[in-house]
Amino acid sequence: MYLYFFQEGRLQSRDLPADLSSSEINPIDPARLQVALSISLFLFKVENSPETAFNMDKKAFEDAHAMIDLLPDDQEAIMQQLKDKVDALIIETRLSSSVGVLEVEMGPRVPPSVLLLLSSLLLLAACSQSVDYYELLKVSRDASTREIRQAFKRLALTMHPDKNPGDSSAHDRFLEVNRAYEVLKDADLRKKYDKYGEKGLDEQQQGGGYESWNFYRYDFGIYDDDLEVITLDSGDFEAAVNSGEIWFINFYFPRCSHCHELAPAWREFAKEMDGVMRIGAVNCGDNNHLCRSKGINSYPSLYVYKAGQRPERFNGERSKDSLVQFSMKFVTTSVTELWQGNMFSEIETAYSSGMGWLITFCSDTGDCLEPRTRQKVAGMLDGLVKVGWMDCTSQQHLCDSFQVTSGATALFPPGSTLDQKGSVLWLNTLDSREIYNQVINHLPDLELLTGDSFKRKLAHHRWLVSFTFGEKSPASNEYKKLQAFLQGDHIQVGRVDCKSDLKLCQSLYIHKPCVAVFKGMGIHDFEIHHGKDVLYNIVGFARDSVRAHVNTLRPDNFPSEKDRKEPWLVDFFAPWCPPCRALLPELRKASIQLAGQMKFGTLDCTIHQNLCSMYNIQAYPTTVIFNGSSVHEYEGQHSADGILEFIQDLVNPSVMVLDPDSFNERVKGRGGGQLWAVDFYAPWCGPCQALIPEWRRMARMLSGQIQVGSVDCKRFQTFCQTQGVRAYPEIRLYLGDPRNADRYTTYNGWHRDAHSLRSWALSSLPRLSVDLAPDSFRSQVLSGQDHWVLDFYAPWCGPCQHFAPEFEILARSLKGRVRAGKVDCQAHHQTCQSAGITAYPTVRFYPYLGTRRHEHSGEYINSRDANVIDDIITQRLQKLAPRLQNKNKDEL
Repeated sequence: MYLYFFQEGRLQSRDLPADLSSSEINPIDPARLQVALSISLFLFKVENSPETAFNMDKKAFEDAHAMIDLLPDDQEAIMQQLKDKVDALIIETRLSSSVGVLEVEMGPRVPPSVLLLLSSLLLLAACSQSVDYYELLKVSRDASTREIRQAFKRLALTMHPDKNPGDSSAHDRFLEVNRAYEVLKDADLRKKYDKYGEKGLDEQQQGGGYESWNFYRYDFGIYDDDLEVITLDSGDFEAAVNSGEIWFINFYFPRCSHCHELAPAWREFAKEMDGVMRIGAVNCGDNNHLCRSKGINSYPSLYVYKAGQRPERFNGERSKDSLVQFSMKFVTTSVTELWQGNMFSEIETAYSSGMGWLITFCSDTGDCLEPRTRQKVAGMLDGLVKVGWMDCTSQQHLCDSFQVTSGATALFPPGSTLDQKGSVLWLNTLDSREIYNQVINHLPDLELLTGDSFKRKLAHHRWLVSFTFGEKSPASNEYKKLQAFLQGDHIQVGRVDCKSDLKLCQSLYIHKPCVAVFKGMGIHDFEIHHGKDVLYNIVGFARDSVRAHVNTLRPDNFPSEKDRKEPWLVDFFAPWCPPCRALLPELRKASIQLAGQMKFGTLDCTIHQNLCSMYNIQAYPTTVIFNGSSVHEYEGQHSADGILEFIQDLVNPSVMVLDPDSFNERVKGRGGGQLWAVDFYAPWCGPCQALIPEWRRMARMLSGQIQVGSVDCKRFQTFCQTQGVRAYPEIRLYLGDPRNADRYTTYNGWHRDAHSLRSWALSSLPRLSVDLAPDSFRSQVLSGQDHWVLDFYAPWCGPCQHFAPEFEILARSLKGRVRAGKVDCQAHHQTCQSAGITAYPTVRFYPYLGTRRHEHSGEYINSRDANVIDDIITQRLQKLAPRLQNKNKDEL
C-alpha cells in the first residue's frame, strides 16, 4: 500500500504509515485526482501490461474517458489505444474527499516513469481547476445583477491591460474576470454555472474580448451608483411599470454620447422627483431584447409609464426643469382649496373613509407650501391622506377656528381635534420629502393579526401579510401605502408579529421577516415573496400571486408519491439565488396557462434541507415535474414558454430515446430519403445537459422533416464505443441513403442553440428550390404559368445564409402548389435591379394571373419565417381562387 499526496506543490510518494496524521496532507480535488490517476494507470497498463490486475470503479472509468477526450489531437493514437484496452483494465481506487488522500493497492512499487506522468497530470489537473467566478468578482452567491456589474467595474478599472502595460499576464487575467462577468450577469448562464460549473457552459460562451479602459471608466453602467435612479432589467421591468406607481424611464446605450450628456440632468431630476414618481434607467446594451420589444430605436429614449395607459414619450429640452414640468403632468392627484362652503363636507367625507387631511394655511406672514410642492406631496401621499390648502387672507375666520394666525402646515388624522394634545401633527418644513417622512411616520401601522384572528380573517378573503419579529424593518413605513395600491384588487393588508405569535409563524415555517400572499382559501394556501423588498415589486407580486396557482410547500403539504393524484411541478430553490428569484414570476405565468392540468409549488431548500436531500437536489433552482411515479427534471430557459414547451414535450415527445436495438432498427434500418439527427450524450456531462432543451426545441422545429433521437452513452457505454463515439455530446446526422446505413456527418459548429442546429440539419436535405438565371427568370417566372416564390439573395450576406434553410422548408411546404426559386443578386445584379430589389434577402411572390408578368409584379413578403410566409401565400391563393376559376372558364 502506497500513499500519493501533494506537499509544497509537489506530488509525494511514501509507504503508508499506520499513524498518518491528516494535518500532513494538503487537500486537493478528489475528482480531478481520480481522473488523473485513471489515465496514468491506463498508460501504465497499455505500455507495461503487468500481470497484476486492478479494480476500477465505474465513475473513475467515465471520468477517465472524459479526460482522454480532452487530450490534444496529436495524441489520438494514444486515445484509441486507451479505449481499446479499457475493458481489460481493472483498477481499484479509493479517495478520501476530506483530505485529498489517494490509496492505491498494487504489487510492486510504480515505476518512476509512471510516477512522473502521474505527477504531471495531477499538477496539470490541480493548476487547471477553475477559479470560482463569484470569488473572482468578489461578490456573494446571492449578489444582484447590479452588484455584479458594480463589482466588475471596480475590477475593470484596476485590472485592465490598458492600466497595466508592463504586465504580460494582465490580458489573460482580465479575460478571466470578463468571462466571469459575462456568465453571472446572464440568468440562464448563471444557473448552468451554479449547477455544472464551467463544464456546463458551451464553447461559444467562453468570451474572448473586452472593451477599452475608457469604456469601463466612462460608458459602463452610467447610473449604477445613483440611489435615486432605479436600474431595471428584463427580470423586473414589467412588474415595475404595472405596479400602479408612475415611472419615468430612460432607455440608454453605453456608447451614446447624447446619453452621457443627459446623465447629469437626469440625476438632478431624479433627486428632485424622489418619492413623487419612480425614476428608472434601462441599459439597452445589456437588455437589447427588452428595448427592441418596447420599440426603442434611438437613444436616449425617455418614456413615462402609468399602469393602464400607453407610455408617453418625452420630446422636449433635456434639462432638469423641462423634465420636471413634463413629469408633473402625470401627477394627477388633486389638491383641494378649502373654504367655508366645502370645508366641513370635505373633511367629513375623508374621515368617514379613514383618511386624514394635510392642510397648508397660507397667510401674509409665515410659510405655506408653494403650488408645485403641494402637488408633489399629494402625489407622494396619494391614497393615504388628502391634501388641501386654505387662503387665510380671505378665510380668516376659518383659519382662526384652526388656531392658525400665520402660514403653517399640519396633518389632521381621522378623529383628531385641536383640544387633544398630540393628535394634530404640525410640520416645520417646506421640503416635500421631509413632509412625506414625517406624515408616513405618524400614520397608524397595518392592521395587527393575532393567532386568534388570523385563521378567521384569512378564511375567505385575500390578504397580503407582513411577518415581522418585533423590530420594525426600514420598509415598514412604506408598507403603509400597500393598502392604497391593492384596494382595487380586493387584497387586504395586515401584519403578524412573530415574536408575540411564535407558534403561528412556526406552523407556517416562517423564521425570518417576509411578506406573503394568502389567496382566500385558508391559512395554508399562500405564497411567500422572495423578490426585492421595495413597494413596486411587492405590489406586482401580490397582484400576480392572487391570479396564479403557485403555493409555498412545506413537509405537511408536499406532494408525496402516494398523494399525487395529479401532476405537480415543484421548484426547489434558495431565496439567496438570483436565477431562482427570476424564475418565480415565470412559474406564476405558467401556472395560469396550465390551471386545472397541473399543480405548482415551491420549496425553500434553506429551510427544508431534508426534503431537498431526499430528492437529491444539488443546485438551485432545480425544477422537477412529478407525474405519478415518473419524475422529470426541467432543463430549459427560465421562462413560462420554456416550461410550457417542456411539459408539452413530456406529453408528446419530440425526441426519441434510442437504445441499441431501436437504433439499429430505426436509424440503421431507415428508409430511403429518411434522415436521423442523433445526440450521443452522457448525463454527467455539463454541455450535454445544456444541450437538452435546445435539442428538444430543434426536434419540434424539424417535425415531419427529420427524425430526432438521443442515446445515453452512460447506460449504453459499450454500444457508443462500437459506434466510435469519442466525446460528449456528439451530434450526428445520418443521411438518407439506405444503401450506406453507417454514413453520417458530425456537427462541428460553434453554436449549439436550436436554430443553429436546425440550419445545419436542413442543409443536408436535397434542395427543392431552383437557381434562376436571367433567362430562366424571364421564361419560367415572368412568362410561365406557375405560381412562384423567390428568394433574392447575395452570397456574402449573413442574414441570407441564415434564411437559406428556412426557404427550403418553405419550398417543401409549398410543393405542388407554388414553385420556389433563388436569384443570386451578386451574379445577376441587373436582374435584381430591374425587379426593384434593394435589400437582401428579399422574398417576393409571383402569382400567375393568366397573363405575362413583369419584373415589378412580385408581391413583397415582409417575413423570414417559413410558416408565416406559407400562411401569407396560402391566404393570397385563396383570395385569387375565384378569379383564376373565372379565367379558366373564359379560356374554355
